[in-house]
Amino acid sequence: MTMKNLVLVCAAAILGLSVAPKLFSPAEVSFAQEKVPPPSREAAQYSFSPIVKKAAPAVVNVYVRTRVQTFDSPFANDPFFRQFFGRALGRPSERVMSSLGSGVIVSPEGLIVTNTHVIKGGGDTAIRVALTDKREFDAKVIAQDEKADIAVLKIDGGDGSFPYLRFDDSDSLEVGDLVLAIGNPFGVGQTVTSGIVSALSRSEVGQSDSQVFIQTDAAINPGNSGGALVDMSGRLVGINTMIYSQSGGSVGIGFAIPSNLVRLYADSAAGGRKVERPWIGAKLEAMSHDIAQGLGLNRVSGAVVTRLYDKGPAADAGLEAGDVITAVDGVEVIDARGVYYRLTTKGIGQSARLTVLRSNKAVDVNLPLVGAPKPGKDDAKNLSGNHPLDGARISNILPSVADELGLDQSEGVVVTSVRDGSTAQTFGFKPGDIIAAIGTDQIANVDDAEKALSTRKRLWQISVKRGERVLQLQVPG
Repeated sequence: MTMKNLVLVCAAAILGLSVAPKLFSPAEVSFAQEKVPPPSREAAQYSFSPIVKKAAPAVVNVYVRTRVQTFDSPFANDPFFRQFFGRALGRPSERVMSSLGSGVIVSPEGLIVTNTHVIKGGGDTAIRVALTDKREFDAKVIAQDEKADIAVLKIDGGDGSFPYLRFDDSDSLEVGDLVLAIGNPFGVGQTVTSGIVSALSRSEVGQSDSQVFIQTDAAINPGNSGGALVDMSGRLVGINTMIYSQSGGSVGIGFAIPSNLVRLYADSAAGGRKVERPWIGAKLEAMSHDIAQGLGLNRVSGAVVTRLYDKGPAADAGLEAGDVITAVDGVEVIDARGVYYRLTTKGIGQSARLTVLRSNKAVDVNLPLVGAPKPGKDDAKNLSGNHPLDGARISNILPSVADELGLDQSEGVVVTSVRDGSTAQTFGFKPGDIIAAIGTDQIANVDDAEKALSTRKRLWQISVKRGERVLQLQVPG
């Protein structure tokens, strides 16, 4: 069959015609070329409307109003002055900030999932949600995780019969599957766009080690964040969270958090629990060309075990430094984030079967999934005294602390909280700040910090690691 005839066969099949397994006759060719109407109404009325009617009522607009305190000062926007004195510059004033996003009702009682960045405002925040039937309700945050960018809200009021979406298994998605994105882009009102699943397990764009995304070309724009990505059964397969764009508008590269991770947070919030990520007691890194070459591998894929902690779950299970994890429970993983995502969605108390390459041979390792060890009473201290860190709580960087604050290192001392109105807050210290040195003293644990702060100094010099930057604070004593 020629390519032309093959195209005509496909065209006839789309129109619902019966096509015999032979070449078209001249009359049939003429029929296809003339583009006559389809033979039945059903063949012409293929539409997403039944799916939209099922899913759209459960997608809500999320309005956030936040009262924030600002300071009027000519130096208020100078990055140098705001490194530590950001909250102490100028005269205080109050203003109201408004933002708009989307959310999805996932239970008849009014449980809503959205993105943390939609509702994150700081200060005094009020949240209002609007349904498609024009009803509006106040809502409160019952759980949120900045690393996962997932927040769970609960609607105040109602009779327990809210429209809601059921979760579908995001692991069942395949590249090429049709999906719909529903949300409120640019505040124009609820909007539905269609597309396909463009890619799965996208981790390069994530902010944390357990984030992977569904990529879609369904148009997603500002305001769509927190909205629904639904499959052709009208079930929730993802929460739309961000786009890649140089213009601010959709260019066909959008990302959604998989429903399996979202469901974990929703179920935990409904049960009054906090999501706890499994601690494996090992450091994993994504495979690189150099590591693959050094290990004699011909594929740049998988997660490399670069370090094992003594008496950690990974070491006890038999993992070894240099092992390359290629699959979790038979599902291929391409990097370390893929591993963490699979283990997180599996959950504490379970066990996972890791497929690892060791000396170019596949080996299965059963890894128990346990929580990270908690800090003891001597691992954390509240600081007080005549020094810049008065009012800060510091902790040794244990695995659970590093996970909670999103830290890459596992040694040293970190600020875990700062009391409102304290000296430490005035000087701009934040949770996640790592105290590297006080004066000439290197700080390895909370005892070192307390000792260094116990003697008053004429000039306080404190080195702080914040993300990739090292900040130097100098304050007269």
